[in-house]
Amino acid sequence: MNNAVAGFSKLSKKEKIDWIANEYFSTPGEALNIIRNYWNSDEKLQQLHDEFIENTITNLYIPLGVAPNFLINGKYKTIPMAIEESSVVAAASKAAKFWAARGGFKATIIDTEKIGQVHFSFNGDAEKLQSFFQQIKPKFFSDTQSITKNMQERGGGILDIQLKDKCNLLENYYQLHATFETKDSMGANFINSCLEQFAATLKEEFLDSALFSEKDTLTVIMSILSNYVPNCVVRAEVSCPIEELAEKHITNPQEFAERFVQAVQIAEVEPFRAVTHNKGIMNGIDAVVLATGNDFRAVEAGVHAYASKNGQYTSLSHAKIENGIFTFWLEIPLALGTVGGLTSLHPLVKLCLDMLEKPSARELMEITAVAGLAQNFAALRSLTTTGIQEGHMKMHLNNIINQFEATDEERHLIKTHFKKTAVSHSAVVEFIESLRK
Repeated sequence: MNNAVAGFSKLSKKEKIDWIANEYFSTPGEALNIIRNYWNSDEKLQQLHDEFIENTITNLYIPLGVAPNFLINGKYKTIPMAIEESSVVAAASKAAKFWAARGGFKATIIDTEKIGQVHFSFNGDAEKLQSFFQQIKPKFFSDTQSITKNMQERGGGILDIQLKDKCNLLENYYQLHATFETKDSMGANFINSCLEQFAATLKEEFLDSALFSEKDTLTVIMSILSNYVPNCVVRAEVSCPIEELAEKHITNPQEFAERFVQAVQIAEVEPFRAVTHNKGIMNGIDAVVLATGNDFRAVEAGVHAYASKNGQYTSLSHAKIENGIFTFWLEIPLALGTVGGLTSLHPLVKLCLDMLEKPSARELMEITAVAGLAQNFAALRSLTTTGIQEGHMKMHLNNIINQFEATDEERHLIKTHFKKTAVSHSAVVEFIESLRK
């Protein structure tokens, strides 16, 4: 880049694209073609996508797949998954089929409480502040009545507000710690609106209070929801008698169950393994979160904080053998919504929610957690039996073939050859080169 650009956001879409093509590419026409090839041919639909974010130039497509045969709490579901990684959808589908024959997945909502905080500094007597808070606490509820009215009609609203003294962590640091029930919405805008009103009420009431002297000061720093929701948790589990685990790759179910439990225990005590173990869980969870128009970045941040809640990063899933029964489960925080945001704007998101039979937020939490557990089971089954690379690299074969722009004839020969040969990037390249000689 040779020069900074002034007023970029005020340029038209065409002007932005022309500037990028000319500024960064030696062949601007080629860059323009790639950008335009990913525009939607429906102008109204493209405009909708353009307006989701700022400075839009084109669309980056992520494949949307489906994993059928998920038996969850006695009902079959076909789960939409938006993800670019090979083998994830196939693995989830395989795990779904495996457990459908063994009673399916059970999912339970433990709680749906969400959190927001007003962070402020106070220089003065902490006991006076606590007394002041108790006096004005009802005012926080009354001043937000216009914001909470509709949510209360749906059974949600503000659950509680607490004053927390955090001066042991940071000088003069306090917070209003509020909990919320947001029903079928994820609730970010609702929570943040309530918090900003709390902050306004706090400042106004402080100035009017006779409890404090001129030396006492209170300054609101910020008001924001938390994506760490340790009390918005769902449990997903599978279980069956050990002998029922038997299948093609599990000829000794007792040995498999014991090795599987050991693999989970390693992730419980070894952070280096736990990160990859949990990444596998999030392959399933993020794919559903993205397909249903939810915020996978918020989910990821909250989940990994939860995995560290006891002071060391650990596995989100657990397994045991008890009285001849194999049980595998996870408990995970998921703040999801089925109304508001992209759920009502993005046509494919609406289609995905329709495919899931218009779930409530609680039902979507259950479905998403199950997808994570299924993905984790599939990965651990591969790791403790055939190894992870056999299946993954066969799925990755298509990516390598596409990278070398193989013809239909070459594609057929390559796939036939690697049905009986181990797949690796170098082996595929070598075989393609031999074909082309």
